[in-house]
Amino acid sequence: MSSGRRAVALRPGQLLAVGGMLFSMFFGAGNLILPPLLGLQAGDQAIPAMTGFLIAGIGLPVLGIVAGAVCGGVRELAGRVSPLFASVFIALMYLTIGPFLAIPRTSSTAFEMLRPLLPVTDAAGLGVATAAFSVAFFGVAFALALRPGLLSRVLGRFSAPALILLIVLVVGASVLGGAPAPTAPQPPYDASPLSNGFLTGYQTMDLLAALCFELGVSDPKRVAGSISGAGLIAGALMMAIYCGLAFVGSAMGSTMPDAANGASILAASASAHFGPAGTVIVAAIFLLACLNVCTGLISCCSEYFSEAFPRIPLPAWAAAFAAFSCAVSLVGLDAILAFSAPLLGALYPPAIVLVVMGLAHGRCDR
Repeated sequence: MSSGRRAVALRPGQLLAVGGMLFSMFFGAGNLILPPLLGLQAGDQAIPAMTGFLIAGIGLPVLGIVAGAVCGGVRELAGRVSPLFASVFIALMYLTIGPFLAIPRTSSTAFEMLRPLLPVTDAAGLGVATAAFSVAFFGVAFALALRPGLLSRVLGRFSAPALILLIVLVVGASVLGGAPAPTAPQPPYDASPLSNGFLTGYQTMDLLAALCFELGVSDPKRVAGSISGAGLIAGALMMAIYCGLAFVGSAMGSTMPDAANGASILAASASAHFGPAGTVIVAAIFLLACLNVCTGLISCCSEYFSEAFPRIPLPAWAAAFAAFSCAVSLVGLDAILAFSAPLLGALYPPAIVLVVMGLAHGRCDR
């Protein structure tokens, strides 16, 4: 996401705000539900599995931010292969982290966590509630996406601290409950926990998002330090929270060994420690995280396509992406997730190669 290019370094206060904004943009539904499930399924192999996950889920995105910045953005980076490759690959990245997959997933996941709090139980009432929630959710995200200055202030200064506080409550309660009893690893972590943890990190989609975000600092002598600093702040926050969420999953290994997703693990842990209030806490965590990421992605995707097709203004792109994503979200979370594996498996390997070559662009250019 671009905020206007200027050849100045970020001041310490700006660096913290941008780091918080990056954290809020990256930290969405997948970031919340993947570590608890990994911790539960990996069992006594959680450390090597989390190591692989952290490399793919944090290391690669931070390097992606730096690589895109020092090379002048993802268009210049991918354009070193060929103009056609750049056009096709970048469009696929934006559509993947946008209306095809990531944006609809935010609404579907947030609603799944709010369902226990709703008074409706019949199918008709649930369908109306789903549609009403999606319209309201994407309406708020659309309004925020059209105001980049407000987006930075809200995500970096308010939503990120609130999100961290709520997660600390859930993780802290689990940690105070004592170390979990070690359990045997489940597939796929029983065979190769490190590599499978790395592949699980693909599902965060944060590397693709990192390549698409531009923070607006363009001085070649200062860009690496400024962008790296903001990325490291976001990465440190995510690492601490990932490890805490994995601990929550490990602690629930003997209680619910057959859990199918991290959302149910977090909900069960919060309910066990806080009672009915735990359901409200977890719902608030997911709503904040999903709204933050949805807003950032609508803004990012709309800006790219408005520059690629300038005859269509940015607000029109934002409205189109919000409306399309709202419709896709009604299909359901399971259908959206089923589409994700092959698409991410195709996009991640070339994205990793681009990052490596971007960081070594001096040698590669020669």
